[in-house]
Amino acid sequence: MVRVLFLGGLGRSGTTLLERLLGELPGVCPLGEVVHLWERDIAGDERCGCGSHFSDCEFWRAVGEKAFGGWHHVDVWRVLALRQAVERTRYIPRLASVRMTAAQRLLVEEYADWYARLYEAAAVVSGASVLVDSSKHAALAYCLRYAPSVDLRVVHMVRDSRGVAYSWTKKVSRPETDGAQEMTRYSPSRSALLWNAHNTAFSVLHRCGVPVQRVRYEELLESPSSTLGAIASFAGLTPPDVSFVKNGTAELGPCHSAAGNPMRFTVGPVPLRRDDAWRTALPGRQRRVVSALTAPLLGVYGYRGAR
Repeated sequence: MVRVLFLGGLGRSGTTLLERLLGELPGVCPLGEVVHLWERDIAGDERCGCGSHFSDCEFWRAVGEKAFGGWHHVDVWRVLALRQAVERTRYIPRLASVRMTAAQRLLVEEYADWYARLYEAAAVVSGASVLVDSSKHAALAYCLRYAPSVDLRVVHMVRDSRGVAYSWTKKVSRPETDGAQEMTRYSPSRSALLWNAHNTAFSVLHRCGVPVQRVRYEELLESPSSTLGAIASFAGLTPPDVSFVKNGTAELGPCHSAAGNPMRFTVGPVPLRRDDAWRTALPGRQRRVVSALTAPLLGVYGYRGAR
């Protein structure tokens, strides 16, 4: 079986930073947001985290050959059609239920098998014992339960909803498009509703037999070494060497993260400090709206006293 550490949660919660840090641990290979690889990389030939276009990246070329005999053998539109048919947030109750019809289950298993074949090839090419998929989508995590060759373990990344809401309002260029496109933006109220939906889905995933470990963004930044050690233990790794983290800075090497936040292109020293700009930059009315909409889960996750 191939062991996959799936990073889940709503975007702008720190999953890319966590993926990059985990990628520095021995025996770990970060793959990026594999959920977007089919359209953005195989079909769109966007840039890999190493800087090369996907079609020119030796790592991904080798993975494609091992998994499918070459990426040209992948029916991207079939994968995307399956995604629309089975991997949607509204389908999570069905994916979590034992009452799924035989026809539905066949579609889910076919969809999960595309990922399983890719994971297995990436494990061989990289020689890693643990792969990191930072796709974040809760519905995908539920689908991956149906891939018997995948040892799925989920890290549920949580960040204060107000920090997430503020981050979604900011303009962020996508460097892989040479600044021609910006990342998606949401209104604070919209991001608050998404924050509730995504985090609730991951909070109950363990009931389906999937190991889940919750990590708070704020704790990762306050105690990166101990947090990484706990996640490594959860992933079944020996106590890791975290000497790349010193004095509040992490030294990051190149990676082959296929899609995701622009931070995947970052190489060199990265300051590990919390981004709490929302406390002053998010207008008071918007902050109160987000607080009200997310109040129950804020308390569950230990943010009750935050203002």
